[in-house]
Amino acid sequence: MNADSPWMIGIDLGTTNTVLSFCENRSDAPIEIFAVPQLTGPGAIERNDILPSFILIPDASEVPDQALKTPWKTEGRMIIGEFARERGAEIPHRLIYSAKSWLCHQMVDRNAAILPWQAKQIEMKLSPVAASAALLKHLARTWNQEVAATGNGSLDERNRLENQDIVLTVPASFDALARELTVKAAEMAGLRRITLLEEPQAALYSWISQSGDAWRNHVKQGDLILVCDIGGGTTDFSLIRVGEDQGNLTLERIAVGNHLMVGGDNMDMALAYAVQGKLAARDIRLDPMQMRALVQACRKGKERLLSGDPADSHRITLLGKGKGLIAQSISTELTAEEVNRILLEGFFPICEPTATVLHSKTVGLQEIGIAYETDPAITRHLALFLRQNLQAEHQTPTAVLFNGGVMKSPILRNRLIELLKSWSAGKSLQELPTADYDRSVARGAAYSGMARKSGGIRIRSGLNRTYYIGVAASMPAVPGMPAPVKALCIAAFGMEEGAVAPIADRSFALLVGETATFDLMASNTRKEDVPGEMVESWEGDIEPVATMETRLEGESRERIPVGLEIRVTEIGTLELWCMSQIDSRQWKLEFNVRKTPADFLQ
Repeated sequence: MNADSPWMIGIDLGTTNTVLSFCENRSDAPIEIFAVPQLTGPGAIERNDILPSFILIPDASEVPDQALKTPWKTEGRMIIGEFARERGAEIPHRLIYSAKSWLCHQMVDRNAAILPWQAKQIEMKLSPVAASAALLKHLARTWNQEVAATGNGSLDERNRLENQDIVLTVPASFDALARELTVKAAEMAGLRRITLLEEPQAALYSWISQSGDAWRNHVKQGDLILVCDIGGGTTDFSLIRVGEDQGNLTLERIAVGNHLMVGGDNMDMALAYAVQGKLAARDIRLDPMQMRALVQACRKGKERLLSGDPADSHRITLLGKGKGLIAQSISTELTAEEVNRILLEGFFPICEPTATVLHSKTVGLQEIGIAYETDPAITRHLALFLRQNLQAEHQTPTAVLFNGGVMKSPILRNRLIELLKSWSAGKSLQELPTADYDRSVARGAAYSGMARKSGGIRIRSGLNRTYYIGVAASMPAVPGMPAPVKALCIAAFGMEEGAVAPIADRSFALLVGETATFDLMASNTRKEDVPGEMVESWEGDIEPVATMETRLEGESRERIPVGLEIRVTEIGTLELWCMSQIDSRQWKLEFNVRKTPADFLQ
């Protein structure tokens, strides 16, 4: 952290919403939320402390030029925020959303202009990395206009967002490559003083911040905190253990769940199908455009009815297909009872702690899109997560912290609390209060930055998985049979930022002078493996992360004996170095993604 930075910034770059928090760069400064200027309609600019993570790139016939005028710079005809989300529901082939979910999609080139997915206008597409960068650029440009502008048309360099210390959050389940791409997006936006922080940890930091020193009165040594973060697009689980060191309580993240593509978006769709069924009973059929509008209307209704609004229902009005819009409009309602019933039964069903995630029968040939979960039951995913990480220790969580917009509903929170209690045979379980389910991650990010700078309470975490590199076995060539690939552990679970781990007493042959592939793999269940350990039978326990394709400098097809060294950078990314054992040469293996989805079929 830089002492010259006047502000400490926390950014929650969310799947559906992005939030920026800030405070003066001193330990006693209050944390505030930045009201982001954005278009909310044609030519209408408002400030909102939530920036919807939606990007619209319309042509002039869809949104006229005069509707796009803003005081800040934009890229071409790009619209970001509320207006993009609302108008984009009507022209979805122009709308980019869930860019963050594409950052961890292993079957596409995340640096290629592929979004909006399946849209035909190549010139109006962005890569997942570029889309993420566009959201961050919007924050930088509007912040600079509001905070760094001097009044004479210039900017105060010290106050520019690009010159601040920034803590940028990522899902706990993001692997090394997705984190690297997030950093790349930030750098494309001009933000280079970045530290990465896992979102569930940020939520817990926010709770500590709002509790002050009293947080130590709510937990004790040996407690196990479950952070349950259910947002618009994803569900994230983490376990944090409370320990003690020289009489002081400590916090350590000990487990991270899979990247689960189930959240508020799935729920909006489920509600829309339920309402569509009611309309069909009235012999009303919706076309695709009306269905998209219905999903948006159900999202608004869900948010209103889960937010504590005393209303029993939310009115929905859709434009009809005829010319007389008033006469042809379609009206219905979404009730609070329907919302609670559909979400409880479909996404939070009662289940046993031994429940398994259901895998429905799938069609052999599928579209390559966001890899949504086939089982939407979050409770079954939670049961599997706890069983995988706590069964051997015969423990259950003693506290739970909820985060994410879905968790605003006391009915949904109570369902999870009662279920967790039933799994723990009646042991006590406390809910740690969340002050703001939408903004806690951003607030916690800024707080963690200040804690890092001032020496305050920090959560020990490190790598969220154990990482491996594929090593071809040394054996005689056999016709029709490639050499088996073993998994060499290169980085242990929990390896902390700034750590360096050489693999001692081992040599490997490195091929240089031509393009070669290196398979990076990971496991979030094998937590005992240490660097240098070779795993021969790894299918099922260890999953591929990425294939690194690179040409290392050297003589053509030269084989060099090397040692390996893994480095976890201060910002939380991973570097793998090959160190020659015959001279001073060394090579850094770049985590490059595959070029096309077809590569995965070879």
